[in-house]
Amino acid sequence: MSPAASAAPLLRELAPRAPHRLEQAAQRLAEELDEAIAAGYPPGVSLLVLDTGGVLLRIVGGEACVVGERVATREDTLYDLASLTKVVATVPLSLVLARRGAWSLEDAAAAWLPGFPNRQITLRQLLTHTSGLVPHREFYRLGRGIRIIRRAVYAEALDAVPGPVSYSDLNYILLGWALARCARTPLARLFSETVAAPLGMRRTRFRPPRRERSLIAAAELDGDQRLAPGLVWGDVHDGNAWALGGVSGHAGLFATADDLGRFARALLAPGSHPVLDAASIAEMTHWQAGSPPDVRALGWRLDASDWGAWPESTYWHTGFTGTSLLIAPEPGLAVVLLMGGVHPRRRPAEQERLRRALHRIIAESLPTEPLPSESRPSESRPSEPLPTESLP
Repeated sequence: MSPAASAAPLLRELAPRAPHRLEQAAQRLAEELDEAIAAGYPPGVSLLVLDTGGVLLRIVGGEACVVGERVATREDTLYDLASLTKVVATVPLSLVLARRGAWSLEDAAAAWLPGFPNRQITLRQLLTHTSGLVPHREFYRLGRGIRIIRRAVYAEALDAVPGPVSYSDLNYILLGWALARCARTPLARLFSETVAAPLGMRRTRFRPPRRERSLIAAAELDGDQRLAPGLVWGDVHDGNAWALGGVSGHAGLFATADDLGRFARALLAPGSHPVLDAASIAEMTHWQAGSPPDVRALGWRLDASDWGAWPESTYWHTGFTGTSLLIAPEPGLAVVLLMGGVHPRRRPAEQERLRRALHRIIAESLPTEPLPSESRPSESRPSEPLPTESLP
């Protein structure tokens, strides 16, 4: 049976208060996704468009698993966020510790990483991918466990020279270890208590329990992130995060679309964010390094022009497994896109084409005139508190 023959039909929900232009875009988005799923890639998808008032548009459908046991995609399907872990967990935690005075982003990474061999590299350079570290190494082929992986990462850092932006998972592996040491708390617990709980992200976590496997979107079949063939389902897809026990600063988080919506919605109201103050959010989302096409804030990417006519203040990030999160403060909109992007096998060109097409359709629905200043989220003017219980 082909994926197209058995895929669950798309669920499309549009809020009554959604702008007319988004209502028009919703039909095009559904048609684009229907066509893609019918063609077999991706097998399933969860898409949210939201503002500070909640979800404006939800499109969910297809299948979470098409190998062996076939599982329909649901509203509460959990996805492996891959590199969204960097901006959902590691960046906010880094800013929380800075705000508390526990560390400074200008600290040498070696101050928080015993035995780290390079005193030139700072925490800020790790956050902005300007440390000079290599983009990636398959450390999981050396063995499993933090001691083996740490030794190999430190060896890569020995001769690194900070400079221009060069995206590297190693930066965030190091940050995850530094966070745990500075806070004297394991990374998974630190995220749960400091970020997930205050934002009401009840389903977001590292290492989801085995009993939830049927609620998790499956990942790759016979891919290169494991030492033996098989289907990755319920465990983190990234091989290095897997070798670290499923918890790392660069990958490992699982979340539902609604939980990411809670995370995004809070960022659209910086004056009342439950975790970060407005100054921290401003620092996090403004230019730090790089030039087009790879412009960096703290972790986040700037310049979303390849995805349509998004305002300059827009910030975004992607994950290898087909996940992405875009925040557009000026129109007050966010887009959560979670796809089974490596299931049963990765198709990176098709994944990027579909991401681009969907975001361009949404960008075309934005207001043609800028919002009046009093309607925009303010970084300096406190707004009414955002009740956690009412988040989408």
